[in-house]
Amino acid sequence: MKNQETIKVTANQSKRTFTIRKFINGKLFAKYRTNQMTQEEFDSEERNTENDWKQFLTSNDYYRV
Repeated sequence: MKNQETIKVTANQSKRTFTIRKFINGKLFAKYRTNQMTQEEFDSEERNTENDWKQFLTSNDYYRV
């Protein structure tokens, strides 16, 4: 059986960060938080898709919570 991976992203408007929760088969696997962004960066990231966030997790612009 293949593991089903999903991502849920929550924005924190005041801190201009996103919390990224990665689930495998419906169970929380890992939790990440982006580094603080400029307002422009934050506004553009809000429209990201799940695949965009998966790609983002290959960068170094976040830390594990």
